[in-house]
Amino acid sequence: MDKENIFEKRESAPKADYVAATGVPLKKPSDVIPQKLLRAQLPLPNLGELDVVRHYSHLAQLNFSVDTHFYPLGSCTMKYNPKINESMARLEGFSAIHPYQSQDAIQGALELIYDFEQLLCEVTGMKRFTFQPSSGAQGELAGMLMIRKYHEIKKRKKTKVIIPDSAHGTNPATASMCGYQTIVIESDSGGLVDIDKLKKVVDDEVAAIMLTNPNTLGLFEERILEIKDIIHNKGGLLYYDGANLNPLLGITKPSLMGFDVIHLNLHKTFSTPHGCGGPGAGAVGVGEILEDFLPVPVVNKKNKSYYFDYAIKRSIGRLKSFYGNFTVLVRAYTYLLRLGKEGLLQTAHNAVINANYIKEKLKDYYEVPYPKTCMHEVVFSCTSQKEKGAAALDIAKRLIDYGIHPPTMYFPLIVKEALMVEPTETESKDTLDYFIKVMKEIDKEIDNDLEKVKDAPHTTPVKRVDEVKAARSPNLKWERTGV
Repeated sequence: MDKENIFEKRESAPKADYVAATGVPLKKPSDVIPQKLLRAQLPLPNLGELDVVRHYSHLAQLNFSVDTHFYPLGSCTMKYNPKINESMARLEGFSAIHPYQSQDAIQGALELIYDFEQLLCEVTGMKRFTFQPSSGAQGELAGMLMIRKYHEIKKRKKTKVIIPDSAHGTNPATASMCGYQTIVIESDSGGLVDIDKLKKVVDDEVAAIMLTNPNTLGLFEERILEIKDIIHNKGGLLYYDGANLNPLLGITKPSLMGFDVIHLNLHKTFSTPHGCGGPGAGAVGVGEILEDFLPVPVVNKKNKSYYFDYAIKRSIGRLKSFYGNFTVLVRAYTYLLRLGKEGLLQTAHNAVINANYIKEKLKDYYEVPYPKTCMHEVVFSCTSQKEKGAAALDIAKRLIDYGIHPPTMYFPLIVKEALMVEPTETESKDTLDYFIKVMKEIDKEIDNDLEKVKDAPHTTPVKRVDEVKAARSPNLKWERTGV
């Protein structure tokens, strides 16, 4: 495999001065650039365009992506992004507008935002949405800031936020950023919120509970209505982390479970790229009691015209400049329109079927700590493989040799040696069968050829790295003699 970088290719080849050959008079670099800024040497590679294209095309082919490989990241949901979404986002009427244009000149964009909000309200049962947050994490912050201000207006002393031990790591971080003490509730033997323990810690100072449903074990919180009553009876609110909405589309809604505010990761449920090559989007929906606390502006409609409305009575203010990352909304809106009500329901069914198919096929090879029917993702424990000498990390690395991106590792934290697998709804049965076959093969390798697994990956330009050192002492500077 070619591992040369561009500076190691044909550097000593003769350099043709194409500009001088045109007869255009040239100045010396020192005539226009201060001497102190000039390099003594500038050994740039001297390559033809075709060589450069081939070099970088080759490097691109070394990448893992949803377009090229199976990408079963649990919880993060590496969902396929249909190419029509990209085509719509690149339409000149969407991609070439400017935030400082007058509202009269961007009525189409405002109409899209308005209509997209109506669709999400229908899907989730919430009263209103904001699309200002740049990500799900910032969406969490928006939701918790609204909860905090709501309690302040009510003059309630609220100091605590309850978070299950299987929650996403951003949940306790967000609660802490908003000044709350986090109270962790341990899961019961079935992997769900322990209701008895919840009752013991809920008091008048609880501001909210932050829940993911289905939770990060891929299990539906069957007693969610009891949880709702316990929290609401003490004046607290329910916050819904929408990371796992995928398997509920068209089946139920967060509003029916009693949630007061939700955030949606558009890349997880509505098929925008993961981060969209830079910006993401965190849609935040609220019930009626928090409608007056939304960030400004929101998009409203009057006399067939759409406009930015800043008259939100108790708004928490702005979270970012302008109005969110607009083309991300275009992608998600396209996805919703293309699928429609029946398509969304089929999405949920397929996501659940795919995850349970993998679980049933692999449960005799990898432990399933919570063996009940899962939703859109399944969590395996590699404890028996670890006893034989191969940790979850080793198995994940070996998957790379088979052209499969590693699943989420060591999360949720309550499962030892966890591998969290989410196939999403768009993967074919052939792909799932290949993944199942590979996982069985790796389990066999652990018994018969352990070092092959321990030393993986074998097919990548970079083999095993010291992850701890890379995280704690990153060296991002490339140094080369003479440059």
